Amino acid sequence: MPAPIWRELFGQSEAIAQLELAIKHRDEGVHHAWLMTGPPGSGRSNLAVAFAGALLCAEGGCGTCRSCVLAMGGNHPDIDVLTTERVAISIDEIRTLVNSAQLGGSMGRYRIMIIEDADRMAERSSNVLLKALEEPPAGTIWILCAPSEADMLPTIRSRVRRIALKTPAVEEVAQLLVERDGVDRSLALKVAAEAQSHIGMAKRLATSADARGRRRDTLLAAIAIDSVSTAMFTADRWIDLARRDADALTTERDEEEREELLRVLGVEDTSKLPPYARADVKALEESQKRRGTRSLRDGIDRILVDLLSLYRDVLMVQLEAAVDLVNEELHAQLSDIARRSTPQQTLFKLAQIELARTRIAANVRDLMVMEALAVNLRTKQQ
Repeated sequence: MPAPIWRELFGQSEAIAQLELAIKHRDEGVHHAWLMTGPPGSGRSNLAVAFAGALLCAEGGCGTCRSCVLAMGGNHPDIDVLTTERVAISIDEIRTLVNSAQLGGSMGRYRIMIIEDADRMAERSSNVLLKALEEPPAGTIWILCAPSEADMLPTIRSRVRRIALKTPAVEEVAQLLVERDGVDRSLALKVAAEAQSHIGMAKRLATSADARGRRRDTLLAAIAIDSVSTAMFTADRWIDLARRDADALTTERDEEEREELLRVLGVEDTSKLPPYARADVKALEESQKRRGTRSLRDGIDRILVDLLSLYRDVLMVQLEAAVDLVNEELHAQLSDIARRSTPQQTLFKLAQIELARTRIAANVRDLMVMEALAVNLRTKQQ
């Protein structure tokens, strides 16, 4: 029976078993660097934090002691987590984390450094980290999280122990939403399928009617593309939907951060900032602007992933495959597209969506990428 600290990690029994074995034999020494890989939403970051907490717990992850509570709450002094607000992890962020790794543990025997989205490191940043992995201080453990091993430099891959996560089943994600978040089971199953087992996205769809509406609008807009002019309009529409989605995620958080900063600075009249507070507020605004840029980029990628699910469903209908559809509620529209196109055309569209994801990741202008994609997604009238 897995330790309580793993309780919210559904569908990862094999990965958990490997980590529990390492924890069981930690007195013999724990490897100093780990790489958690798996598809988005598989729980890489949650697994990394749970592993860190279990290593620092005297009972190996009881889930109730002070150390476990601090770890799972994100407040443990011996666990540093790098979650960048930028499109890419900067070399300065890695240098700061490497310097922090020299301090050693204050409560426990380890100092644990976690890098979420380690695939966002540029080569220069990766090389700074590589040196730290080559000469780790005693008691320091690094945990990197990335979609796949291929996203990391070969020199880093050679120094880490790898833990591969898998995509949890739709039923497992739905069960988590029901038990943890109190979501109605029928809605939980629907959004778990639409999120393609991405736990965070499934929760968002389950708890936000607006998010569900934006997703549906994205797919219906793609289905309606039948000309170049419609394609241009749809590309604009997708960018607008991604921006609205990003704003929904960041606006409330931005305001809370600003209010908290002003409270700490002792500013009561927020209509006019005193000189001593201006530099701090400006730094916060710049950080929030970088986060907004990344959030928009992530929102566009979510649209592309949803489009992949749409044309995957079309292909399944065309091939008469006996599999569940991701977008079951659009079955009539999917069947209509399947009838008016060929499997070869659908495969071409899927390839174009993947190409668009590559271009967005390479910082090609968003609207240009989406316009080119929309033109290639036209459904020609028969």
